[in-house]
Amino acid sequence: MDADAVTPPLPSQPTEYRCRILLAVCGLTPQIVTETLYALAAYPGAPFVPTEIHLITSAEGSRRAELSLLSDDLGWFHRLCEDYHLPGITFDRRHIHVMRNASGEPMDDIRTPQDNQAAADFITDKVRLFTSDPNCALHASIAGGRKTMGFYLGYALSLYGRSQDRLSHVLVSEPFESSWDFFYPTPYSRVITTRDNKLADTVDAQVTLAEIPLVRLRDELPHRFLRESASLTEIVAAANRALKPPELLLEVGAQRTWMDGQPVALSPTEFAMLLWLARHTQSGKEGIDWSSQQAAHDFLATAKQVMNPMGGDYGRIENALSWREDKPIKLGKYFEPHKSRINAAIEDVLGKSASRRYLIARNREDGIARYFLPLNAEQVVIRN
Repeated sequence: MDADAVTPPLPSQPTEYRCRILLAVCGLTPQIVTETLYALAAYPGAPFVPTEIHLITSAEGSRRAELSLLSDDLGWFHRLCEDYHLPGITFDRRHIHVMRNASGEPMDDIRTPQDNQAAADFITDKVRLFTSDPNCALHASIAGGRKTMGFYLGYALSLYGRSQDRLSHVLVSEPFESSWDFFYPTPYSRVITTRDNKLADTVDAQVTLAEIPLVRLRDELPHRFLRESASLTEIVAAANRALKPPELLLEVGAQRTWMDGQPVALSPTEFAMLLWLARHTQSGKEGIDWSSQQAAHDFLATAKQVMNPMGGDYGRIENALSWREDKPIKLGKYFEPHKSRINAAIEDVLGKSASRRYLIARNREDGIARYFLPLNAEQVVIRN
């Protein structure tokens, strides 16, 4: 790769992204797809024309969507694209995602607490997947489906949404709202029977888009939730942990670290370093001056307690911290990379907000930098 190559900046507006996804939830009214697509494509200014459409629905909702939107007989999605000359939008059966219950079977409806949880997890994970592509802008519509489906979609986008992602609802004018035969305002006369058995011309219909503001929490999530599936319950619990008092538990014999009851994986050297800092916290001592020979001596003593003194890990630490008159070392340079890795591991597990209560911190007095854990002695538990 060219050393001078620079990654191009991401677009500033959702309409400028090469991949633009419309994600909707629906139950038994697949019209929400065409109504939202119409509102987006006809939006004043720069319209958001999706490159893909994805639909989350039930088993029966999937059948209705296929027949009304994609079939040769009706095909209202294809008609809309032709009527308004909307190019290159990919939407077929593969883009209709049927929710699964706790047993992995297609869900007909959300009727039990177990169905409710399964729907929440299904919707949340779809949003996680769609927002994992930095070159994609996601527009989510909560206008269809059960109220819980719309809520979960909005909740998931608040958790995972980025600056280019949007959330909206569509409003359809009377008497076209909830009419089975209405799919979008046509650019020509088309008379339908409304739900109150009156006649109306779809050319007169009004469909407007109401954008919903988002509180974006993505940067506060544990990084692992961005990489792998997790239940909505787990994600909410992780977000709420930042509101509780911290508790650090170190199991010396097993070299295991727990923060807020969550395991944090550390190398033997990093575990020894965290144990060293934790003992200072328990004893009420001031922070550690990493540039001193005393610090090197104390850390080696801690490392010897948790490692085999004849092993490779301890040998590397001893060699790195050894002082030679002909080759003096800056001890701080040894500890700083380990500090960064410990802090990164904590943030990966707990997320930005919750991890702030544990991250190794530094203060400077009289020109000397000292490092410490931002915890009280009673918030640290060390077991042998």
